[in-house]
Amino acid sequence: MAGMVIDATGSGMYLPLSLLFFHHVTGLPIERVGVIMTAAALLSLVSNPIAGALVDRFGARAVVVGGYLVRAVGFATYPLVESPLAMFLAVALVALGDGSYPPSIQSFVAAIAQGSDRDKLLAAQRSLRNAGLGAGGLIAGAALGLGSDAAYQVIVLVSAAAFVGAALILRTIPVPRARVRTETATGPRKGGGYRLILRDRTFLVLTLQNVPTAFGYMVLSVALPVYVTQELSASPSLVGVLYAVNTVGIALFQIPVTRRLIRYRRTRTAAIGASMFSVSFVAFAVLAGVSVPSVQLVGVFAATALFTLGEMLHGAPLSALVSSAAPEETHGRYMAVYQFSWAIPIALAPAVLTALLSWSVTSMWLLLAVGVVCSALTLVRLERRLPARAVHPNVPAVPDPPEEQVREPVAPLRGEG
Repeated sequence: MAGMVIDATGSGMYLPLSLLFFHHVTGLPIERVGVIMTAAALLSLVSNPIAGALVDRFGARAVVVGGYLVRAVGFATYPLVESPLAMFLAVALVALGDGSYPPSIQSFVAAIAQGSDRDKLLAAQRSLRNAGLGAGGLIAGAALGLGSDAAYQVIVLVSAAAFVGAALILRTIPVPRARVRTETATGPRKGGGYRLILRDRTFLVLTLQNVPTAFGYMVLSVALPVYVTQELSASPSLVGVLYAVNTVGIALFQIPVTRRLIRYRRTRTAAIGASMFSVSFVAFAVLAGVSVPSVQLVGVFAATALFTLGEMLHGAPLSALVSSAAPEETHGRYMAVYQFSWAIPIALAPAVLTALLSWSVTSMWLLLAVGVVCSALTLVRLERRLPARAVHPNVPAVPDPPEEQVREPVAPLRGEG
């Protein structure tokens, strides 16, 4: 958890810090700095499948630690940058480390936690990540506000040192040598590469269903600021308040909410969370036609609270579901493939959501609502095809049966809705 806090805080500092740091140090126009950073960030898509293969070969802990060290080197080279090429290389190192983190940390959590403990640890990760992102943004803003070369250099070097500290912390966590193999939806799996995953139709559907919901997650940072300021004519300061409602709410309540949810099927909980997203999007669509400012204000806060509740119900259970559905021998590759269902929407969201906003505000919200409902229904329909230990947090891990043995259906657990 300490390593997760350091990672999230560093990530929170990364974008605002890098953009203004290089503009200040190199004197390049801010637009050119943005283009170089975007080009370097595309490398994170490349590092994702590479990290998955490295996890399966060397273990998740080694890749997490390596990613921390790569980012430490990247931040440490920031003060040495004097040209656009050097800037690209420095930012690319940080982007490569960032891209390796999602598949490796999920595989690492799967290696050290089983059953409901996995849900709790992933919930802690989400809670701490929101807190760390907010703290990182505040730290970067305070340091950049000083406007001095010394402040810029101190903060990047402290970031580099923090990632080295995170690497040392995670290096001390023991990983069980004899772990139980994970059963996939179609039976026991042997080792294999990415072609094996492409033949696992159940996991591919599980991955694809996340794409509409991933676009839904992006509304808070992409669509909502434009919607609130331009369509509702509200103060820009309201955007920051709504963002705080979401991040603080998750930081405070994600862990206790998850503790209450571990009695239920992960598929059902995640589906309900996606349905909450849908309700909040419909509420935002309705508010576009409301002309009373006080009603708009109350409605925006209520819709944001529903969105936050949906995120708490959806995020951690779905992460645990996907992680538990992947076989151990190729767990890193499976997580890398699943991560594309986040990486691609994150990359496309600014263009897609702003285009939809320009076309029709109401249509954008309703399209997002329909998309997340389809994701929720797909999760429920996949339930019978997924392994029991993926669906039920409290099903104990047991060795896979012989391939000729026919598996009996698992009876529902007590306490399920």
